[in-house]
Amino acid sequence: MIVRPRPPLWQLFFIVKGSIVVRILPQICAVFLLSMLVVAGHHAFPGWVPAFNNGTPFALLGIALSIFLGFRNNACYDRWWEARKIWGKLVYTTRNLARQTMFLDVVPGAEGARARLLHYSIGFSQAMVVHLRPGNSTAKRDKWLSADERAAVAASRNGPDFILRKLGGVLAGLRAKGDIQPIDFQTLDNSVSALAEIQAACERLRFTPVPFGYTLLLHRTAYLFCFFIPFGFADMLGWGTPFATTLVAYTFFGLDALGDELEEPFGVLPNVLPIEAIADTIEINLREALGEVNLPDLPRPVDYLLM
Repeated sequence: MIVRPRPPLWQLFFIVKGSIVVRILPQICAVFLLSMLVVAGHHAFPGWVPAFNNGTPFALLGIALSIFLGFRNNACYDRWWEARKIWGKLVYTTRNLARQTMFLDVVPGAEGARARLLHYSIGFSQAMVVHLRPGNSTAKRDKWLSADERAAVAASRNGPDFILRKLGGVLAGLRAKGDIQPIDFQTLDNSVSALAEIQAACERLRFTPVPFGYTLLLHRTAYLFCFFIPFGFADMLGWGTPFATTLVAYTFFGLDALGDELEEPFGVLPNVLPIEAIADTIEINLREALGEVNLPDLPRPVDYLLM
């Protein structure tokens, strides 16, 4: 995620980090070159290059395309914002678990149980990052697991769920030994169930994209509109056509590309959610709850980028 103060006006046109210009530059250049060819052909070979003097069809199509892009981008932003709320719930659920387990430090026979529960909670948060961003390093997850658990979670089809089962196993052991009362067990189990709900909600977003047919329709329409519009502007604007069509292409291709980024809130592009930073924040919070000192600083953006 890009984290930076609002830039002054003179910088707006020169910011590259976080901008989608780099991604859509080939399309913009293609529209610019096509516009140059259309205008040159229109002047060199009058009548040979088709020109549409009536701009009404382009205006109507442009309005319709703008509306559809707006709907899609709203849907994609809703996915992004829902994902952020889910990870916010993960933060406060793990903090609640740290608070709810404080009594275990003074329960005879439950020595070390709180540390195990919170270590598994940290491991779960880091495992969620690996689960949602395949290819990420597993080092931050594995350091909270034993050697046998590391091998088991690597072989598991669902790492976070494996760790949740370990969490549940610790609670079940405490209850079986009578170290905690039924009401305490129910409270802690509710927190573990909340973690399972968070995982399921993230998986729903991760594995259920915006319907492909809808996205394909918008992609095709945007390309057709931007590649045909030079023929509608050539008569009216002359050599100003390449610059006008480039601005139009930047707007439509940019909105389309931005929607693609927001549609995948757990991806690795600049405008996605900083789930690695959130997981690191959870780790620091829970280690502090366990009384650790000399902890690392909270994650900060590097070159305005927080992942």
